[in-house]
Order: sequence, then C-alpha cells, then structure tokens
Amino acid sequence: MRSTTIKPDARVRLKNYTSFGQTVRNSLTMAYRGLLKIRRTPEQLFDVTLQPIIFTLMFTYIFGGAIAGDVQSYLPIIIPGILVQTVITTSIVTGVQLREDMDKGVFDRFKSLPIARIAPLAGALLADTVRYAIATVLTFVMGYLMGYRPDGGLYHVAIAAVLVIACSWAISWVFAFFGVIARTASSVQGISMIVLFPLTFLSNAFVPVNTMPDWLRWFVDINPISHLVAAVRALANTGTAGWDLTLSLIGAAVIVAIFAPLTVRAYMRRT
Repeated sequence: MRSTTIKPDARVRLKNYTSFGQTVRNSLTMAYRGLLKIRRTPEQLFDVTLQPIIFTLMFTYIFGGAIAGDVQSYLPIIIPGILVQTVITTSIVTGVQLREDMDKGVFDRFKSLPIARIAPLAGALLADTVRYAIATVLTFVMGYLMGYRPDGGLYHVAIAAVLVIACSWAISWVFAFFGVIARTASSVQGISMIVLFPLTFLSNAFVPVNTMPDWLRWFVDINPISHLVAAVRALANTGTAGWDLTLSLIGAAVIVAIFAPLTVRAYMRRT
C-alpha cells in the first residue's frame, strides 16, 4: 500500500498555520492571566480609577473660570483633554509591568512552557486595553455627573472612546519597547514620563491654542496628542469626524508599524 506523502511546501504552510493559531490562543490565555492579576490585586486599578476623578475635579474647578468663564462652559473642552491624557498616561504601566515580570523571572518560567514565545508580550498588551476602557468610562461618567452633556450623542461618544483606546494601545507598544530594553522598572517609568509629559501638557488638551505664543503654537499644532484631543472633541461635542480623526488613526498605525517589530525583536533577544 502506497504511503501518502506531504510536499515540503505544504508542510511549511501547515506548520505556519498551526503556529499562528497557537499564538492567538496562547496570547488570549496570557491576556486572561493579566485580567486575573487585576482581580486579585485590585490596587493595580488605582491609576485608572482615581486619576480620572481627581484630574477632572482639579483641572475643571481650577482652570474653568479663568479659561472659559465658568465650569459648565469649560467641560466640553476639558473632558476630552482629560480623557486623552489619562488613558495615554495609563499606557505607561504596560512597559513598567513588563519590566517587573521580566526582572522577577516570570518570563523565564514561560519559556519552559509549550507556548508561543510572543504570547506573554501580546497577552499583556491585550489585557491592558481593559484598563484603558475603565479610565475612559470613568472620565465620561465623571464629566456627566459634573454637568457635561456631549451634543454628539451616545453613538459618537462611543466612537470617541474606541478611538482613544485604540490609539492608547498603539502607544503602549512604545512603552513596551522601553520595558524590554530598559534595566529597571523605575527607569521605564522615568523615560516614559520624559517622553509623555511634554506631549500631553504642550497640547490643546487644557487651554485654547490661540492664547499661546507663535513658537509654542507651532509645536502644539503638529503634536499628535493635539490631533487626538481635537478628534475626540469633534466626535463628542458635535458628532463630526474630521481630518484630525484621520490623522490620529494614521499616527496610531505608523506607531504600531514601527514599534511592534522593534519590540518583538528586542523581546525575542531578551527571552
């Protein structure tokens, strides 16, 4: 009886397909592990639960009267700005926790398991999208309790929320790269804050751009954070999707295209 043989190229295709399916399953399992860590140590959510509340109250009541004349007029300006700042700042935790797990030897134990090597990294990035969603919902809820009523309606508010979460996930690849190449978790946080702090505050998130000097306005106008804030404001306040939305999506895609391969390559070398 003649034995059935598989051509070499068919074996390669079968192997690649199986490997891809296993990678997806392993990544989802690692993401579930990240969610279990959050459930068992809920203090990990302090930054995404307390920060939106504190920042919204503090910035609104401190700057509302000076910038917009009263708090209610300032809410359509500040809520999208606080949302973007809070969620993107939260993405720093991705790199910090990644570095902590690598320092504790967690990833060394993962290497002994029959799982895809990239699964722990991909799972961590997927699990952190839950943190972004929590921060997004709390920011909008806090704004609503203070009197913010977005004219764009619930549908466009949901689109704005998904946009912020997607862009924050893209930016988390940058901080994941820092987490892989840095030596300590504290250095990851320090480097990330140096990068993110000027981008968030030197933007249109908190004050009108037309009050800034020309040399600073030039930087604010090209700042990707400014485009993301403007896109969220247009969606939530007027229900429109303009050029800022397109630029935000293009910027997110470019970040992923650049930093995802760099992070994966550095991660593979370290593990």
